[in-house]
Amino acid sequence: QVQLVESGGGLVQAGGSLRLSCAASGSMFSMGWYRQAPGKERELVAITAIPGGPSNYADSVKGRFTISRDNAKNTVYLQMNSLKPEDTAVYYCYGQRRAMGRTYDYWGQGTQVTVSS
Repeated sequence: QVQLVESGGGLVQAGGSLRLSCAASGSMFSMGWYRQAPGKERELVAITAIPGGPSNYADSVKGRFTISRDNAKNTVYLQMNSLKPEDTAVYYCYGQRRAMGRTYDYWGQGTQVTVSS
């Protein structure tokens, strides 16, 4: 049973920083972060689709958030700087495995990030 365990969420004032971590119980091909605000659909925040490859970011977080991976530890991080109230959401870790031509998607349980104005 593959598990993704997130940590690092919390309450921060606007302009502050938080760092999210997500540890997978096994190796992943793609790893990234999504978020879901109340009343809104889940959206991509940042993802590294290929190990060691480039990362993609939502336009709303470019220049403020940085995704990084430690493949030896099966861990992905999201450094969030210059946080804004509109960044408030539940953040979900995402991982994907690929085997025998198929893909398998996995999600963490979510961690709440609240940015106060």
